[in-house]
Amino acid sequence: MTSVKHIVFDIGQVLIHYDPDAAFRSLIPDAEERKWFLDNVCTSAWNIEQDRGRKWSDAEALLIADFPDREHHIRAFRQNWHQMITHSIDGSVEIMRKLIADGHDVTMLTNFASDTLREARERFPFLTESRGVTVSGDIGLIKPDKAIYDHHVEIFDLEPSATLFIDDSAKNVAGAKAAGWRSVQFVDSATLKADLNNLGVRV
Repeated sequence: MTSVKHIVFDIGQVLIHYDPDAAFRSLIPDAEERKWFLDNVCTSAWNIEQDRGRKWSDAEALLIADFPDREHHIRAFRQNWHQMITHSIDGSVEIMRKLIADGHDVTMLTNFASDTLREARERFPFLTESRGVTVSGDIGLIKPDKAIYDHHVEIFDLEPSATLFIDDSAKNVAGAKAAGWRSVQFVDSATLKADLNNLGVRV
């Protein structure tokens, strides 16, 4: 088996914690109503289209047309986005920094809107420390589409069979494997360290 030459990190839920509920706790204090809003109005399916490159103004207009009484809450999704990133996941950040310090080729591949990733990188400087990042919102492609993995390979001159991808989403892990990469699902930092060691990458 080809040794691991390239290591690619996802960002959300691997290096930084993302929780939309956190941004609405004060706006919608009732937990059941808040869950209904995030399950039926500002849904993950709606939000992923901003990760694909849709403008926030267009995204908001779509929902406001269907839920005019919720306009304030709909606009609050982007306005309060910074509250959704509650903290860094320090164990995996430490692993990534150790890999970079040891001379491993580390890049990032993320489903993220262009503007919100810029905000995240200002708050969390470690998001600028890898060799580079492919941002779905910049190129109009999202995981687990094979095209985004192929794009990352081309841009960063990677060897797919020698590339290890780390992502919290099972479908994104499967997408990487379908693109000819190796991939592990992120559960926690201790498991990631064990997975890397099992693949011959000492951290």
